[in-house]
Amino acid sequence: MIRGWYTGASGMNAQQNRLDAISNNLANVDTAGYKRDITVSKSFPELLIRRTNADGVINVSVGSVDMAPVIGKLGLGVETNENYTDFTQGSFKITNGKADAALNGKGFYVIETPNGERYTRNGNFLVGKEGILETKDGYPVLGENGYIRVTDDRFNINEDGMITREDDSSFVDRFKIVRFDNERYLKKMGESLYSSNEITGPAHIAEGSERPAFLQGYSETSNVNVVNEMVQMIEVNRAYEANQKTITSEDSMMSTLWQKVAVLK
Repeated sequence: MIRGWYTGASGMNAQQNRLDAISNNLANVDTAGYKRDITVSKSFPELLIRRTNADGVINVSVGSVDMAPVIGKLGLGVETNENYTDFTQGSFKITNGKADAALNGKGFYVIETPNGERYTRNGNFLVGKEGILETKDGYPVLGENGYIRVTDDRFNINEDGMITREDDSSFVDRFKIVRFDNERYLKKMGESLYSSNEITGPAHIAEGSERPAFLQGYSETSNVNVVNEMVQMIEVNRAYEANQKTITSEDSMMSTLWQKVAVLK
């Protein structure tokens, strides 16, 4: 019975982690470039149950028979295996902002932060006071030649990410876009930024077919489907309640057992 408490509790913890991920997805449904989180759970190794009051082997005419046959399997609970990010493409929303550029395809902008280079899919930029292209939080966007200096918003961005002046078509810079070997393991750092790690591998410059297309004046919306997330939230609540009832039943059975033992003694 005590094992039943731990099994039910592990299920409740796993569903709580799923609920946290779903809640975060719904909270960022309107965040540009946001990618939803998915929580994956796995069960603990199962045990085989055998009869212990009958052991040994009976010899029969053909072969032998185990006197302690397997009764069934015993589950020991569940745990959260991983929480990863789904980087499927979001839809596009027109903004008509000259400094906005959505990425159509895989790849990440490179952002300079006090903690080093970070990566984002959020292409909603602005021109800072010093004429440098920046994120909404004031972090410079990097081009292949360093900071992108545009002075004002009178510039054009072609499909390859090349920035040219609107008045004389002079070349300014080209967006630095990177890819990763295992991008699903990028770590979210807040403010729509990601950081790499040993699992993702180092960032490499995206060229040729690896480079996404740029859409100036557009913004990539989040890839969160509100209806699907709400359905999953209902499933999580029901699973949580089922595990909660399991613990309640186990507690009731244990209480009855102790009362009976006390009466017998």
